[in-house]
Amino acid sequence: MTYTRLTFCNRVGAPPGADARWAGAVLAGLLFAALASTPTPAPAQAPAPPVQATPAPTPDYHPSMGDLMTMAVQPRHIKLALAGRHRNWAYADYELSELRNALARVARTIPIYRTSDTAALVDAMTRVPLEAVGAAIHNRDAGAFNAAYGRLTAACNACHQSQDHAMVVIRVPSGEAYSDQDFAPRKP
Repeated sequence: MTYTRLTFCNRVGAPPGADARWAGAVLAGLLFAALASTPTPAPAQAPAPPVQATPAPTPDYHPSMGDLMTMAVQPRHIKLALAGRHRNWAYADYELSELRNALARVARTIPIYRTSDTAALVDAMTRVPLEAVGAAIHNRDAGAFNAAYGRLTAACNACHQSQDHAMVVIRVPSGEAYSDQDFAPRKP
């Protein structure tokens, strides 16, 4: 088997060694082109000052006391009653916590309503009935729950009256207001 020497270029009439010189020149040209196209680092500069983030625009929505009561408080009041009615004590405890949180959110959103300190008013009107509901849930006592829930509902109405909203009357739910939710306790 014979091997033929391959040359970079077979130029006719080229003097001996010309192909190697020509190949070296091509290689040097490619290397130069590659180096010339790579960016050179800029001289050291002081770091740019941090860019201040522009805060996201705040929606121009200011819920009224009625909005907050209808959206946050009333549904929790209803669900608490339904959980107690079905003796779903774990869910009743959850809804009691959610009701307390909803009342706290109302107080943070509207710290002063008319001339009243909302947090102080809510605490004065609901602390004792909420504690009684919590104790009934803890003891799994349906009779005590119903009585405490009735006192809580009366406290809601007394608060409404104190703020000239006597026409807003809350009552113990008479039916299943959330027909898409099962309030029965789950079997372990």
